Amino acid sequence: MKITDVQACVIGKSEPHSGGSIWTFVRVYTDEGIVGTGECNSAGIFTSGFATKETVLTLKDLLIGEDPFNIGPLYEKMRRRGRYAGGNSAPFTFALTGIENALFDIVGKALGVPVYKLLGGQFRDRIRLYADCHAGETNEPAAYAARAQEVVAEGYSAVKFDVDHKADAKLDRHNWTVGAAEMTHIVDLIAATREGIGYDVDLAIDCHGQFDLPSAITLAKAVEDLRLMWLEEPLPAENIDALAQVRASTSTVICTGENHYTRFDFLELLRQKAVDVIMPDLAKAGGILEAKRIADMADTHYIPVAPHNVSSPLGMMAACHVLASIPNFLVLEFHGREISWWEDLCIGDKPFIQSGWMEVSDSPGVGVELDETVARSLLWNGDVYFVAP
Repeated sequence: MKITDVQACVIGKSEPHSGGSIWTFVRVYTDEGIVGTGECNSAGIFTSGFATKETVLTLKDLLIGEDPFNIGPLYEKMRRRGRYAGGNSAPFTFALTGIENALFDIVGKALGVPVYKLLGGQFRDRIRLYADCHAGETNEPAAYAARAQEVVAEGYSAVKFDVDHKADAKLDRHNWTVGAAEMTHIVDLIAATREGIGYDVDLAIDCHGQFDLPSAITLAKAVEDLRLMWLEEPLPAENIDALAQVRASTSTVICTGENHYTRFDFLELLRQKAVDVIMPDLAKAGGILEAKRIADMADTHYIPVAPHNVSSPLGMMAACHVLASIPNFLVLEFHGREISWWEDLCIGDKPFIQSGWMEVSDSPGVGVELDETVARSLLWNGDVYFVAP
């Protein structure tokens, strides 16, 4: 089997509280008629959504005529080509991820097996989810508690809320210092949410890297008795040593990783003892094999994996195959509750989400395909859909 073509297109639309619903999809075509589809992060609306697509297309010449079964060698061939062009960062790593996912889809379809069987088997056949929640524009403790209770009633055993957007309480909107009024408000939000759902439901809190070191330490210590599942990105991603200081200062579980790519970034997080939980985004961290390498490396440090996820059903199912194949999986994010067309975009065993869980597909390959009619209707900024060669 040989690769005959590689294409990409950008699908989705920007929606409030979506957490990113614009995705780059990659298709790899073969001379035996088997087509693989992979999904990766689009690098965001700040690049008009096309940065990842263009990167995919620049790698096309490295793949034409190659055997798609050679996933590892092809991945390394592409990665090394990008060493002097941001090869371990966005959007290059995002593009690698989408291409590599498409190759796994091809191999699974060719062999008639789901992707998790290519990764060594299955520790679990369904994946526990946590719902990333928003309480609208109210930003008040009672609204947080009410929304948490609403989501838990849907069957979720874990929820996450943001606490970094009370900018009007700051004396200086440009620094990352949290003053007394804002800190009190943030702690009240978290406490009210915990009180609303009790301790039978896990609660994570996301800071989006918006706090400075003393503020992060203050918050982490202030919520210790609330037993968070984790405090996420209390500092920006760049300074791992500073994050290690936060972790060393508190018993609150510290989590980061959505803005770290490839095993090399995660090696530093683990070496510097900066995290209790890692959250690679499997649509942009480097690919299915790279995700498993990251998880295996974390397992040697007894660190659980709880991936960040803002994917479509296709990308999310690709992540589920990885998470089924590793022992140290904790929980996977679901960010599509408020996207009305999220499930319509793809074809597969529906509903994709049931009572806070996602079943791992047993169909060959990833097991989820784009619904072409819906996908065409959601092409981003006039992009062109795939054309079979």
